[in-house]
Amino acid sequence: MSVTERSRLEAAVRAADDLKLIPYLMAGFPSRAESIAHGRAYARAGAAAIEVGVPHSDPLADGPVIQRAGQAALEGGMTTAGALEVAAAIADEGAPVVLMTCMNPLLAHGPTRFAVDCAQAGVSGVIVPDLPVEESDPVADPLRAAGVDTIFLVAPTSPDSRMHTIAEHSSGFVYCVTVAGVTGARDRLPARLEELLARARAATTLPVAAGFGISQPEHLRRLRGRADAAVVGSALVDRQQRGEDPLELVEELLHACR
Repeated sequence: MSVTERSRLEAAVRAADDLKLIPYLMAGFPSRAESIAHGRAYARAGAAAIEVGVPHSDPLADGPVIQRAGQAALEGGMTTAGALEVAAAIADEGAPVVLMTCMNPLLAHGPTRFAVDCAQAGVSGVIVPDLPVEESDPVADPLRAAGVDTIFLVAPTSPDSRMHTIAEHSSGFVYCVTVAGVTGARDRLPARLEELLARARAATTLPVAAGFGISQPEHLRRLRGRADAAVVGSALVDRQQRGEDPLELVEELLHACR
């Protein structure tokens, strides 16, 4: 699949007078079975796509909540192959699944094998936050050949020219990081968020999904009309860590999206 072809994932996360929700979960947390159950429940509730994290001992962009979940998943025996199995079980529910992984687990699995396994698992897209677009071909080419979208990130520190370059290498959607920092629920979104999202949307015809720090229904209401989708992760994983049902928050967030 070339970056110019419209994908199922792109169609699913493009806003239509609303905001789409992409909930995140860590594969294998709190357990393999529970991560599958939560992902399938998110899909049934109406999430546009589900983001599944591959646990890694040295994560790049994860804040403390997701770091703890990843460490617990690793201690429970979760692997890249296991995360692909989790993704496949969630994809069976019907919503597109996006895998987020750092480079080292992907390279250890092998880029070509990883691409083939993603396609066989029904994974629609892959995010690799520590993969620069200039060095992405050995990873991105096998994924595209397998029909899997390659999603790259833009940030508040990205100049307009850099955003255009990143968008040209992306398919499915462009992930707009709303803050300069790591993941984690925040009380307030940045003051210049609207300007950032406008710059991201000017750089691409793909849907733009906003992520990092988004945790509350009022955050989603602010994003409506400015982004196509919102990725919510730490707030949901935090509920899992406290033994609460994250589906309740997903349902609140979905209501705010409409």
